[in-house]
Amino acid sequence: MNLRRFLVFYRIPLAVTLIALGFLIGFKVTWWIAWIPFLVAIIMVVAYFLIGPMTLIQGYMESGDMEGAQKLLKLVKYPNLLYKPIRSSFYMLQANFSTIGDDLDLAEAQLRKGLETGMPEKEYEGTAYLQLGAIAQKKGNTKEAYEHLRKAVQIGLPDKDNAATAYLQLSGICVQRRDFRNAKIYFNKAKACKATNEQVVEQIKEMAKYIARIPG
Repeated sequence: MNLRRFLVFYRIPLAVTLIALGFLIGFKVTWWIAWIPFLVAIIMVVAYFLIGPMTLIQGYMESGDMEGAQKLLKLVKYPNLLYKPIRSSFYMLQANFSTIGDDLDLAEAQLRKGLETGMPEKEYEGTAYLQLGAIAQKKGNTKEAYEHLRKAVQIGLPDKDNAATAYLQLSGICVQRRDFRNAKIYFNKAKACKATNEQVVEQIKEMAKYIARIPG
């Protein structure tokens, strides 16, 4: 891991060193061998711009080092040059941290950038719309929240907990609109997901008490 981090963090200095080594070998030994350090240097420069430090972030996230992951994201100086699937992941992660920091406007802008870039899988696209729905709901824009949440479940979500969350939020919006029929439909879909996350399970239990009091 330390070697990997060293290679990722020092790609450009290493590339410069390899280019210098290539010229040294070319002038002192032979140009037939000099192309090897030149080629490695080119690969490192390309990786710096197309991948950045994104390959290291998963390790930081899994170890719970959110501060370290955020520092890595800040090292990306040219996000528009990142390879498309990596760029969308970059914006998604940025949006997550902005949401945690309660900067909803920035989180929304970053999610939209990720969607414009194109998500590598449909489930990630669904997750982005789920987050946009949650942000719109926090801002009090229930119409936009409803549209985003519906799109999220239509596209698909990565797991049952996320799906249950989306259906619960849709049910809650329908309750606010006094659309009790759809509130029950969405609530039953949330229950059918059989969520395992404790917080989601608790939310379903609380909503069940309210749904039970709705006539019809």
